[in-house]
Amino acid sequence: FMFLWQSTPTSDGAFLYFMTEDLGFGPEFLGRVRLVTAVAGLFGVWAYQKFLRNVAIKDILFWSSIASTPLGLSTLLLITHANRDLGIPDGAFVFGDDVALAILGQVAFLPTLVLAARLCPPGVEAVLFATLMSIFNGASTVGTEVGALLTKALGVTESNFDNLALLTVICNISSLYPLLFIGWLDEVGSQSEEEIEEQAVVDTTAKAVDSKEC
Repeated sequence: FMFLWQSTPTSDGAFLYFMTEDLGFGPEFLGRVRLVTAVAGLFGVWAYQKFLRNVAIKDILFWSSIASTPLGLSTLLLITHANRDLGIPDGAFVFGDDVALAILGQVAFLPTLVLAARLCPPGVEAVLFATLMSIFNGASTVGTEVGALLTKALGVTESNFDNLALLTVICNISSLYPLLFIGWLDEVGSQSEEEIEEQAVVDTTAKAVDSKEC
């Protein structure tokens, strides 16, 4: 499921060309956006720890995927320049959209680490973490390559953005298809982080009692 979730196509490369060539954003502005989104990611970590530790992991993954779709589609306003008609400057729109997606991304990512910790047998933590990161990186590469193929197929280039809106729609809608397989997490993702921690304490206590009796 994690591989499917991370391997959906992305239009980031084409959208970067759009921001630099069509909107005229320079390296300084893009650097500020990256800085702000990094801070927003920290806020996402805090929000998860504060409000979502008692929510089932599967539910967090499901609803974060649902919420990310309209947020991703909101870039259509920027692509069509409809944001200007609404009185929203291009720069402000990019900041707001990226901040929201960064927060949501962290909220969705942290439960995967909790899930991995739950599945990890004692003594192989480093191997499991390395494997998980390899899965994420491999899936992201697949998503990027599929997105590049779609970009080429639709004729989107650094100077032609006629089909960028269609590309954005395809990439965002396709991000929902992994939800068809979310049932695979029924056995391992039905608990929240707090419940997993409580169960771990109970198991540790039981093992300690058993060892003393032996």
